[in-house]
Amino acid sequence: MKFIRDILDKQRPLFEKGGKLERLFPVFEANDTILFTPGEVTQGPSHVRDGLDLKRMMMTVVIALIPCIFAALYNTGFQANSAMVEGASAPGWRGWVIDLLGLGYSPGNPLACMVHGFLYYLPILIVTFAVGGGIEVLFAIVRKHEVNEGFLVTGMLFPLILPPTMPLWQVGLGIAFGVVLGKEIFGGTGMNILNPALTARAFLFFAYPAQISGDKVWIAARNTVDGFSGATALGRMAVADATVQNGAVQAMADMNVTWLDAFLGSIPGSMGETSTLACLLGAALLIITGVGSWRIMAGGVIGTLAACLLLNAVGSETNALMSVPFHWHIVLGGWAFGLVFMATDPVSAPFTDMGRFVYGVLIGIMAMLVRIVNPAYPEGMMLAILFMNVFSPLINHFAISANIRRRIARSEAV
Repeated sequence: MKFIRDILDKQRPLFEKGGKLERLFPVFEANDTILFTPGEVTQGPSHVRDGLDLKRMMMTVVIALIPCIFAALYNTGFQANSAMVEGASAPGWRGWVIDLLGLGYSPGNPLACMVHGFLYYLPILIVTFAVGGGIEVLFAIVRKHEVNEGFLVTGMLFPLILPPTMPLWQVGLGIAFGVVLGKEIFGGTGMNILNPALTARAFLFFAYPAQISGDKVWIAARNTVDGFSGATALGRMAVADATVQNGAVQAMADMNVTWLDAFLGSIPGSMGETSTLACLLGAALLIITGVGSWRIMAGGVIGTLAACLLLNAVGSETNALMSVPFHWHIVLGGWAFGLVFMATDPVSAPFTDMGRFVYGVLIGIMAMLVRIVNPAYPEGMMLAILFMNVFSPLINHFAISANIRRRIARSEAV
């Protein structure tokens, strides 16, 4: 490492003020701080609450995402291998790689599923970081500030909320929209009011619904085409016969999908959103480290439960989703992933304790209203979080005002 340190130190004068490459200093500084701890120290009195900085916070979230990434790789490969025509090979370069490795296409072979899923995940990840990271560097150069770690989490989140066969040019266009209009236009990391990854996905959903539809997403690869669309679990529930008792749950049985399948994540859907178990493992780490707010997560659960109980009690003869119980809703779609990794974004969420709880409750309620009352779009978590992102400052205002009133009342009582 001393060899690398010496090389960087020799090149630093070229990038510092007055050097030939002064404008590219943010790029140099970013690589330096990735490899080594920053050498600058605080000269004057400092007011540090703990040792958590932006880099450690972002890395904690990335580590919490690891279970979801592994679940995404396995389930994507499992769905692909399950749909392969017997004896056929995957189309294009993926088939060439799998045949070269000699793994085959058995859904019962975990390694074969992981590798096949990785071949879908990797190109999307590369395009996301190449385009989104490039935009971050460009804005840092223009604004003459360092390249921070804010895009690291966005770049890891975005591929996990996409279907595996999303066209790569749409991936690049989506992440560009999310980074520029969802983040940089507000001033960059720490100043955005919307979650950049969800902003990017919302843009793709409304601009290219055929590729990232709310009720039909990619299921698996076949030997003739790169992928095909079919109803997800929520989509099948939405069109179930509402006049039949527990018709929506029966639709799951007709698909041979059990609650345990949905909880573990072996069902069709966007790559990283299907496994509630993986999301719970990530939630545990975020709560233990204090990076993710347990109040937002708890509020989301309470809001979802309240909305489900109310809608179950009302019932409907035309909407089968009205009868779906709470324990099914929390294992389907992007509910768990959104609540754990998106709603807890510390920038776009409220910063007061009471505000976070109210924010979570409202997300849970709105997610169920969009998912159930509008069966044409049987999801809701993405829109609920983005909508509440906009109202986060208002929630902060009322929470702070309530705290001020309580303190005034206590001081007057004394």
